[in-house]
Amino acid sequence: GVPLVINDHWDVALEVGAELCHLGQEDFFDAGLTHVSQLPGEGRRPLVGLSTHAPEQAGRAVAAGAAYVAVGPVFATPTKPGRPPVTLEYVRWAAAHLRVPWFAIGGITLENLEAVLAAGARRVCVVSAILGAADVAGACQAFRRRLVSRAFETEG
Repeated sequence: GVPLVINDHWDVALEVGAELCHLGQEDFFDAGLTHVSQLPGEGRRPLVGLSTHAPEQAGRAVAAGAAYVAVGPVFATPTKPGRPPVTLEYVRWAAAHLRVPWFAIGGITLENLEAVLAAGARRVCVVSAILGAADVAGACQAFRRRLVSRAFETEG
């Protein structure tokens, strides 16, 4: 099984029993929340991941109880028009400092994936390079092959 992740909609994540809910800064901190335990709902709750764009936001996300942190956008991306890239420097910072699972996100393609991995990322989130591909399944398989291959290289 692949875990179901709901983006930006805590209420939907609760309703469908998603394993994870990903929230942006504006969905969480700008809403006045300071800890994931403040999110409404009863019973089994999804784990919460938070988007971050700078080290201080990552620190706040960890302190707020985030199960994971998204680091990005690493590069310019059509999914976040107008948001300046955080660059590979933030990826390097995350690799050196974060002790919770984290994902590099934003503008990641097969062409720049190696640079993201070389900066220390071990997990990535990809949208445009997959959904914009002529062969979506093929694009997914290509990313998977590269990530699995890299994982075996670094574990040796």
